[in-house]
Amino acid sequence: GFDKIDGKELLEACIRSSVYDTTGIIASSRMVNGLVPISKYYKNKIGYVPYEKENESVAKGLEYAYNDWCIARLAEEIGDTATYERYKALSKSYINYYDPQTGFMRGKNLKGNWHVPFNPRYSDHRNDDYCEGTAWQWAWFVPHDIEGLIALMGGQENFIQRLDSLFVADSKIEGPLVSSDISGLIGQYAHGNEPSHHIVHLYNYVNQSWKTQQLIDTILHTQYFNNPNGLSGNEDCGQMSAWYVLNAMGFYQVCPGSPIYSVGRPIFDKVTINLPNGKVFEIIANNNSRTNKYIQSIRLDNILLESPFFMHSDIMKGGKIVMEMGNTPVKQ
Repeated sequence: GFDKIDGKELLEACIRSSVYDTTGIIASSRMVNGLVPISKYYKNKIGYVPYEKENESVAKGLEYAYNDWCIARLAEEIGDTATYERYKALSKSYINYYDPQTGFMRGKNLKGNWHVPFNPRYSDHRNDDYCEGTAWQWAWFVPHDIEGLIALMGGQENFIQRLDSLFVADSKIEGPLVSSDISGLIGQYAHGNEPSHHIVHLYNYVNQSWKTQQLIDTILHTQYFNNPNGLSGNEDCGQMSAWYVLNAMGFYQVCPGSPIYSVGRPIFDKVTINLPNGKVFEIIANNNSRTNKYIQSIRLDNILLESPFFMHSDIMKGGKIVMEMGNTPVKQ
């Protein structure tokens, strides 16, 4: 809700920031370019950011698609149907970066031609089509439309194969100035930087939850340590720690702005969340151990869950989620 914020005024501010509009900005051209990048003009005009017009075009374009989805959600909340429909359509612009021949999100020029040569392991920090990552890491950044991404990649079986390949690919990164932010590698999955953090949960969307559980267990125990160098990557805004806290409890928000949590692999036997409304939400993992990393069943308030997801409202109303753990994957 918007207890202390005027939702309409907030929406107007979001819309203003989503378009290329320099009206009223008094600053140097360099500052104006930072505040209102030309990429916003192109993403609204032709549906994508041409790589020759601005560096990191793919990363910016994919994040713009997610940002537009967030604006659509806000418009929906305050009942602005026209704005909701417009920005929901804009949030599909991620499709314009997908190359079905390679299976990656790629840069395009103004003529609509793909950026060549193409190497999905290539990194030239701040000078290529991706921000602090490669085509491997950015291929999955569509948190607001996972079902659409699965369809775009050819359906569930193809999606699973692509996702599997991410974690077993050669970890070598190539380029003249490889970004130091590409760290914590498992194959080409880079846990050391934020754009990758939702990826391990994508198996939950294709009925292979045991892979999510296995990967989370590996990351929790191999990429976090209690020492000054205990993180595998950049702690931007506390995201590395936030990932750990949520996943250690057993769940994660794949898409900020969506009130849905994806179940992972809890490492605590019991977690108690004391809510601001005075209620309590408990997360219990029975038969939990280092080897018993696979969830056998999930019950929310004694009701068996048929899928590994629950709602934020389930937490806020108080209650209990119970996970039975075991050492054998449960394959659907």
